[in-house]
Amino acid sequence: MKLKHLWKAAGLVALSAILILTLCLAGLLALVLRSAQITQFWNAPLTKLSQSLVLEEGRYHFTGEDLLAQQDLWLMLVGRDGQVLWQYNKPAEVPDQYDLLDVAAFTRWYLEDYPVQTRIRPDGLLVAGAPKGSTWKLTISLSEQILHLLPVWGVLLFFLSLICVLALAALLLRRWFRQDQQARDEARSDWINGISHDIRTPLSMVMGYAGQLEADSALPPARRDQAAIIRRQSQTIRDLVNDLNLTMRLDCQMQALRKTKLDLAPFLRQTAADFLNSGLAEGFSLALDLPDQPLPSLEADEFLLRRALNNLLINCVRHNPPGAVIRLGARQTGKACLLWVENTTPDAPAPPLYQEEDGGPAHGTGLKLVAQIAAAHGGQATFFQGETFLCQLRLPMRPS
Repeated sequence: MKLKHLWKAAGLVALSAILILTLCLAGLLALVLRSAQITQFWNAPLTKLSQSLVLEEGRYHFTGEDLLAQQDLWLMLVGRDGQVLWQYNKPAEVPDQYDLLDVAAFTRWYLEDYPVQTRIRPDGLLVAGAPKGSTWKLTISLSEQILHLLPVWGVLLFFLSLICVLALAALLLRRWFRQDQQARDEARSDWINGISHDIRTPLSMVMGYAGQLEADSALPPARRDQAAIIRRQSQTIRDLVNDLNLTMRLDCQMQALRKTKLDLAPFLRQTAADFLNSGLAEGFSLALDLPDQPLPSLEADEFLLRRALNNLLINCVRHNPPGAVIRLGARQTGKACLLWVENTTPDAPAPPLYQEEDGGPAHGTGLKLVAQIAAAHGGQATFFQGETFLCQLRLPMRPS
């Protein structure tokens, strides 16, 4: 999964989080508006009920029975002396006499568990009561300082929630990415292993018959030379197949490193001797450049490190005309050890370098493998091009 795909997924999650938060805020706002409507619906009848209760000739006349019936309310008027002057459908358990403390209590809360609302009139206090359990009354007090901080807290909580959602999404995306990457790596590994196996069998036959033709003295020299070319090119194909397998395993982190203590001077001498004994092409020379003082030891996989150096040496022979001088050397630099392979070609341009961005030239697979082996050891491979071709491997020294 590319980085832009991860950003798209993160943006989608962020938009989802914003949508969810918007819906929650809209729902909360709708609830508040609905509550306000209910409160207005509660207060509006109380105003009308007060207008419907009129004192005429010492008696109260009431015309708002329909309003009471709509909300199942009861009504009473408490005089200034605390005595109930008038009532309509008042429950029997509700008292007929009140003192100052009683009035102060039920005007804010409940009267005998009945939620009530009150309205002051010139002749007393009009009290409207609803059925028990129909309304929840709660008084909330906030300081102005806290009220001013509420928007800030809201914004902070929004971003905190958004960060939590994005973090959870990142964890899930990372897990899915790993699973998807593992499946792709396994599929690629199976495909490359299958192709490599299919190539090796006919390639071995080609190399075997080419070797026999090359050694057959009955053939003309030109035919024997052609057989030698076939054998060498077949070996090149075999090396490329091996490099492809190893590159894939290192790229997918499927190649376990078998690190051991490695003394560099004997290791480099043996590498140079093996390369010379394998048949260095005519017109090439190999020189070993080692310092006078002892080299440090490394924690390295001997097989992989030898493979990297062999690839560089073969690259110098394969892509240079006869007369090239190849140098293999090492030295200590700071807390690292520097290994290099260099070739100098008189009156000839240096070979093209490996470039990871565009896949490099045809011989780039071997150089890519060199870079991967260096990275697997915690080091770095650097390629230089000028009058000479130079590759430096900077590897960490073995801790003392």
